[in-house]
Amino acid sequence: MKTTLLVFGLFLTASYHMFSQETNEELTKAAQNPIANLISIPFQNNTNFNLPGGRTQNVLNIQPVIPLYNGRLITRTIFPFVWNPDYSQESGSDFGFGDIVFTAFYSPESKDLTWGIGPVVSLPTGDDTHGSGKWGVGPSLVVLVMPGQWVAGGLINNVWSVAGDENRSDVSFMTFQPFINYNFPDFYLTFSPIITANWKADSDNQWTVPLGIGAGKLIRFGKLPVNINASYYNNVVKPDNFADWTLRLQAAILLPASIL
Repeated sequence: MKTTLLVFGLFLTASYHMFSQETNEELTKAAQNPIANLISIPFQNNTNFNLPGGRTQNVLNIQPVIPLYNGRLITRTIFPFVWNPDYSQESGSDFGFGDIVFTAFYSPESKDLTWGIGPVVSLPTGDDTHGSGKWGVGPSLVVLVMPGQWVAGGLINNVWSVAGDENRSDVSFMTFQPFINYNFPDFYLTFSPIITANWKADSDNQWTVPLGIGAGKLIRFGKLPVNINASYYNNVVKPDNFADWTLRLQAAILLPASIL
């Protein structure tokens, strides 16, 4: 235990030193780039309000982003923790672990347009209530530009089921996240809705389209930077029995890729 704490302390000390020359503006823009050569450990909490009966769902995604090979290969893994309403009771929730989603992007060197492409893999780690029961694979693409104070682009993928529980429904699921950020000297505004399409649902229940806005700021604990933001989204298009609106809170610990 003492050895672990010592290693962790040395790890943070090295991180403080490596980030001491980086300005908040530089780190803020880097944190908004999904394929930056920067280790990021976001804790993203999505609270979905006004489900049937006025109930609430909560999904916490821990999604570390780790760049490798001098930033040419960027991996992102999403670990979801899900609290669904317990509809058998008047209150309370049913907790479970969802399906892990792993993405790897190859990002070549470029001047004006930054992009990455690679596979996305869904692992059936969730139980019957919180997971699909299926292994899934598909392509993923991210594109962005960073002119002046802006960071704008989008990330899209589609997962198709290829194996798993034969008694569970097949999966064909698209996720598209456009993002537009404008950086002021001390904070930033962000628009980054998570638009999804379940192609296996009937036509009236395929799409979820949120619209809203958020704000964020880079703060430091000592010299360790943490990117925090909060966003509100109204689901202007949604399946039956889904939430009317979402509150997203996120805190992302930033670490230099050179520590690997």
